[in-house]
Amino acid sequence: MTYKSDFLHVLDERGFIAQGTNLEGLDEKASKETITGYIGFDATAKSLHAGSLIQIMMLYWLQQTGHRPIALMGGGTTKVGDPSGKDTQRALLTNAEIDANIASIKGVFEKFLTFGGGPEDAVMANNDDWLSELGYVEFLRDYGVHFTINRMLTFDSVKLRLDRESPMTFLEFNYMLMQAYDFHELYGRYGCTLQLGGSDQWGNIVNGVELCRRKDGAEVFGLTTELLTTASGKKMGKTEDGAVWLNADMFAPYDYWQYWRNTEDADVGKMLARFTTMHMDEVRRLAALEGAEINEAKKILATEATALLHGREAAERAAATAQETFEKGGLGGDLPTIELSESDIASGAAVIDQFIAAGLCASKGEARRHIKAGALKLNDKPVSEERPFETGDIQDGAIKLSIGKKKHAIVRIV
Repeated sequence: MTYKSDFLHVLDERGFIAQGTNLEGLDEKASKETITGYIGFDATAKSLHAGSLIQIMMLYWLQQTGHRPIALMGGGTTKVGDPSGKDTQRALLTNAEIDANIASIKGVFEKFLTFGGGPEDAVMANNDDWLSELGYVEFLRDYGVHFTINRMLTFDSVKLRLDRESPMTFLEFNYMLMQAYDFHELYGRYGCTLQLGGSDQWGNIVNGVELCRRKDGAEVFGLTTELLTTASGKKMGKTEDGAVWLNADMFAPYDYWQYWRNTEDADVGKMLARFTTMHMDEVRRLAALEGAEINEAKKILATEATALLHGREAAERAAATAQETFEKGGLGGDLPTIELSESDIASGAAVIDQFIAAGLCASKGEARRHIKAGALKLNDKPVSEERPFETGDIQDGAIKLSIGKKKHAIVRIV
């Protein structure tokens, strides 16, 4: 399909569009006027992870093509927990924990969106402002009548749980009603006519579109993107060591750069298209590289993706550190660093303790497994047994710690 609006043209060209409720109507509206669209983000942790980036980038392009994005914080829906893609109910958080998580998350959106009072300036809202004010009986009477159990049971978020015979609480079952109500509320408050989200939210989005039609007499739109997985089938935003957090204090810019640098060859093109702002002609050129040249495309991907989140200076510093560490065999200045004194070395500080302190290993058991596999290294040489540091380990006032070829840290001797 050829789109008239810049918004849908960009999303289509970059591979974001999975399905929509009325793409022709949305395209017509977006080509003639400023539209307002939103995505909801529940506050289940102190940071979003890289799996949320595809939604954040959709809001970014919404604003870049002349429209107004709403980043909706799920202060209310987090109290319930989205059952989509889950086999068990999420742990319920206290109000204080949810508020702290929202405060911690907010800063990420300011890296991608411009907030303010103008017609195209982004808005940050919190659905707790209206959901916690709803009376239970009044809500069921005024809105529950517009949802049938028959239809709700057909949506994937419910159907998959039931097919797996995994219990679903009535609390979770209400989530889709609350999300639909969000769309109705945002339409009334901000004239919001578009909800964006991952493909796992399709049923919830359709419910919101239908509720706005019934309660507001308005045509609003839904648009989803595929949930991104790597070529090998791994879920976006996860590594063997855990989540790729977007907050710098939970996942360092250097580690974030390395995450993108380690992109699989087959994924370079789609990652460049979705997670950088590079012109698509350049994206296609880089994606076509083969052999050793694809590594240069991965470095560009890593630097551009890191610059969007952490700033250009941090991205270039991470790139320089990686070059110093991997290509020149040096000790890159942006690696995780811990400090030991010469007396600590002399008194027999244990090697594996510093691997744990540097965050390279989670436990002594893990460190011992790496020793057995020959993956735990000092100054690029395998450590064959559990032992203390020795004076001879110190090179130019430092000791390089490594797990395999990709995880490094520095012990500075002070």
